[in-house]
Amino acid sequence: MKKLLFFFLLVLSITAITAQDSVDTIPPYKKDPAIPAFKIALTDGTWFSNEQLPKNKYTLIVYFSPDCEHCKHEIREVIKSMDQLKDVNMVWASYKSLSEIKEFYTKFELSKYPNIFIGRDPEYKLPSFYRVKFTPFVAVYDKQGLFVQAFEQGAEMPILLPLLK
Repeated sequence: MKKLLFFFLLVLSITAITAQDSVDTIPPYKKDPAIPAFKIALTDGTWFSNEQLPKNKYTLIVYFSPDCEHCKHEIREVIKSMDQLKDVNMVWASYKSLSEIKEFYTKFELSKYPNIFIGRDPEYKLPSFYRVKFTPFVAVYDKQGLFVQAFEQGAEMPILLPLLK
């Protein structure tokens, strides 16, 4: 009986270890270098997708929360550096309500910047693709739409700007 119990526990342990090994720990953005498919509801009520991004430009995908202080810091730094970022597509997406996103959009006067596309990701595609743990999450893509680098807790301009040249 003891041998049978030991054998059962051994099989159960091996099964548990094997099951944990099969869990994919590599986020999709590290496996697929292309800009992910997404569709966000913009602040004006229209929809914007990855297919509408202007071609042959660097792209930043920023997953944010309008009430996040780090996200507010990030947008202030982006605005300060806009002369160097004016030719970069910037997609700012959030899971928060469209009214909260509109408030963020208005507060930072983002309508001045035609290269900033900001809206709600209602299907939660981007945070799943990037496995976002903190906001702001910033992903950088080159002019061919291929992944360059991710910043899991926001990007400082002295580090970000050289990647966009």
